[in-house]
This record gives sequence, C-alpha cells and structure tokens, in this order.
Amino acid sequence: MNALNTIAADSLKKELPEFGIGDTVKISVNIREGERERIQMFEGTVIAKRGSGVAETFTVRRVSYGVGVERVFPIHSPNVKDVKVIRYGKVRRSKLYYLRDRVGKASKVKEQIR
Repeated sequence: MNALNTIAADSLKKELPEFGIGDTVKISVNIREGERERIQMFEGTVIAKRGSGVAETFTVRRVSYGVGVERVFPIHSPNVKDVKVIRYGKVRRSKLYYLRDRVGKASKVKEQIR
C-alpha cells in the first residue's frame, strides 16, 4: 500500500490555487481532436468537490444559451492546464446542487470580500 501512495504522490499537482465551493473559476482544458490539440476555456461556479489525493474532483456549473452545463474535472489531470479564480463566493453549504433549480439572478452566489 505504501508503494501505491508514493506513486500517487508523484502525480499530484503542486501549483493549483486555493479555491472552494461557490467560487467562480476559469479552467483551461486541453482538448484533443484527432491529432490536433487546443486549449478550451470553461468558466462557471464550483458546486461540488469530492474525493482526496489523486482521485479528487470538482464540479463546475454554468448556463450556456439558456441550458445548464456541468462538467466534472479531476484536479490532478494532465488535461487541466490552469485554474484561475475569478471571484470568491460566500456559501454555507458544501454542495450547491440547489442551484440547478434556480433561474436568473436567483442562481447567483454572493461574493465574499477578501
């Protein structure tokens, strides 16, 4: 078991910023289309974080053309190039699944002043 932990520790990213639930983040994702590669941006609100170590993931939600889109990103994936925090959210829950039922301004998260 110790051998697995050392292998997992080698693949952890060290340079990620601190972000939490309710924060609005912009993620740079590496997309492969055939032999070509490009970087696509995905901006939205972090509604959940789960797991630990290598298997840690976070879910980001945004509304695109009136349709809610959620993507789950592994934090330590080589395809996740960069995570930038746009604004910090002030929330009292660890999972913000209730935002799925909200429409318009009701789906906004208050900003935390730092």
